[in-house]
Amino acid sequence: MAGLVNTFGAGAMTNSIGEIRDADFLLVIGSNTSEAHPIIAMEMKRAVRRGATLVVADPRAIWMTSIAEKHLQLKPGTDVWLLNAMAHVIIEEDLIDHKFIAGQTENFDAVKQTVADYTPEQAEQITGVPADVIRWTARRYASTAKAGIYYVLGITEHSHGTDNVYALSNLVLMTGHLGKPSSGLNPLRGQNNVQGANDAGASPVFYPGYQRVDDPAARAKYEKSWGVSLSPTPGLNLNQMMKTTGNKIKAFYVMGEDILLSEPNVLHLERALNNIEFLVIQEPFLNETSRFADVIFPAAIYAEKDGVFINSERRVQRVRKAVQPPGEALADWEILVQFANRCGADWNFPGPAEIYNEMVKDVPRFAGISHERIEQTQHVPGLSGIQWPCPGANHPGTKYLHADGVLRGKGLFQAVQYRPSMELPDTDYGLILSTGRTLYHYNSATQTRREQGLSTKQSEAYIEIHPRDAQKRSIAHGDRVQVKTRRGSVHVRAFYSRQVRSGCIWMPFHFKEARANILTNDVGDSITGTAEYKVCAAEVTKLETGKKDTLLFPGAYFVER
Repeated sequence: MAGLVNTFGAGAMTNSIGEIRDADFLLVIGSNTSEAHPIIAMEMKRAVRRGATLVVADPRAIWMTSIAEKHLQLKPGTDVWLLNAMAHVIIEEDLIDHKFIAGQTENFDAVKQTVADYTPEQAEQITGVPADVIRWTARRYASTAKAGIYYVLGITEHSHGTDNVYALSNLVLMTGHLGKPSSGLNPLRGQNNVQGANDAGASPVFYPGYQRVDDPAARAKYEKSWGVSLSPTPGLNLNQMMKTTGNKIKAFYVMGEDILLSEPNVLHLERALNNIEFLVIQEPFLNETSRFADVIFPAAIYAEKDGVFINSERRVQRVRKAVQPPGEALADWEILVQFANRCGADWNFPGPAEIYNEMVKDVPRFAGISHERIEQTQHVPGLSGIQWPCPGANHPGTKYLHADGVLRGKGLFQAVQYRPSMELPDTDYGLILSTGRTLYHYNSATQTRREQGLSTKQSEAYIEIHPRDAQKRSIAHGDRVQVKTRRGSVHVRAFYSRQVRSGCIWMPFHFKEARANILTNDVGDSITGTAEYKVCAAEVTKLETGKKDTLLFPGAYFVER
């Protein structure tokens, strides 16, 4: 998300979910929207039924491609080539918004000079997307007033993920698709309160409200507010923390994440956890990481506590306790307050409303939002919660960002050059592995695999492999196979699928008995540290089981062509 933060001023959707249905052009890139964000996908389907043009750019055919005007099935990791080639066409054919560029942006000439070398014909050779399709997409996007871009981890989970976001930002800025309804640049958050965690400052780079820790003014404000001295140096990002576990990092307090399922190159992390001194887990359910825990704090789930969630469209919404948590389980805030006080703090928060007020009191963009104001919206038809920025108690909230000008002052164009992924196929590992999510399970599946219906739909780990690649390796549809990379191997079932390109395989990461992240590469983006989950070199070998296993269809959407 660093590219969006640096360019537009906030790591969030620029527009609202409800605006999607009114868009006339939608570019969905690096997002399996119907499976990972089904509610947002419903809005996209409404737009398409209304006559909107949908273009999906993804190495893999997904359900959304079945209703798309075009599927740009690019080679994994070549997004910068595709996006720079689109920018080349828009500039070459003078489809840019001259007034917007002149008045609200800076550094355009650097991008213009860079993308001059990225012709669609050359892009076709690198990406595999036909040059005429690239030109068609660029023209339609630039010439449609209500045109929005929607992306997720397929863009960011690369060693050059920030470059991908910069390249998308450049398209938005050069066409002026910003500060208007049903347009903008819209990252779709993957969990129910990821946006809220970032907004609250759960980051090594920011205080609450995206105020940088290396900004002297922001630091001085928080030193006065909190009554402590603060370091001007950003902390370690997640990838850096994982790599220094057992060395620089001696203890962990893990809350809301199963790092032994979700982190890349996870066997390295598992070995490192044997060398730390103390591990605390705060979770509603036992998970893989809890095997290493010294202490486990039983936490309440969403329906057992009060508070707020902030969703992808910056909407602050109330969460209300419906039932009491079982046994000794407590709401997360209660555990943290008790823990802090036993460590010597003197925190006296009677409830989540007061904690929220403490968080927003030094954040101008959240200042007008409170539990009390949110309660008032419950009685307004069609409205629930308030969207930031909301600087005062009489402010209605902000439906879409940058309507009165780019928040950072001017939108910053960032010229980016293509850099290959850090690990590509060779003679030993002849395939590209990419990982992702499915409709039936949620992230580490700590909750969803406890539900019988979902487990019946999708009970085991698998890979999707193109029939041509499978037949070269004497693998039949449904065979048990070993998937191997330079970091480790797992045993799964292989399914023939033309969703994936020849030369590529795809695997969900929800299954603890065959952890996809044993295989993935932990090389990180140079700015955000986000690991390259979407591209690594792999090989697949048939396992001799002695008998044919019963074939269980994994419940995924398969495209047969």
